[in-house]
Amino acid sequence: MTDSIPKIAAATREDIAGILDLQEHNMRDNGGALSVRFSRDWFVTAIRNMSVMVARDGKKLVGYVISTPLSAQAHDPLIQAMLRAYPGSPGAYNYGPICIAESHRGRGLAIALFEALRAQLPCREGFTFIRADNTTSRKVHAKMGMRDVAEFRRGDAIYIVVAYQG
Repeated sequence: MTDSIPKIAAATREDIAGILDLQEHNMRDNGGALSVRFSRDWFVTAIRNMSVMVARDGKKLVGYVISTPLSAQAHDPLIQAMLRAYPGSPGAYNYGPICIAESHRGRGLAIALFEALRAQLPCREGFTFIRADNTTSRKVHAKMGMRDVAEFRRGDAIYIVVAYQG
């Protein structure tokens, strides 16, 4: 673990390799909590279309948070289920995922990334889903001021939709 304070900035294409690495280490099938795997091309488009914020500790990428237009992920069955449960307000965007390297968890980095993202998208509603059994994520998102707005089931998992006003 390092004692330096990670720097938060808008992501660039050069950050994609680090984002993909962090994503892979945190997928559910690798013991993490992320439910959806995104491709390199998807991240290129996300960075071009909306705010993606990253945290770097020196040269190492240690966290990211994504925002996308609702249409960017509308093809995904999980997103479709979320939008049926909660379509959001006009101009709303999909928040997340947010991902923090294990070495940097519990130090306020998720909240710092979230606040940086909100500053980029003021006065707009953002929302996402969290597996109901992911109590750590639900607690962090509640600390961020997000409120539960809906619930949906996909397969054997229950998801909670949380939203906030930017």
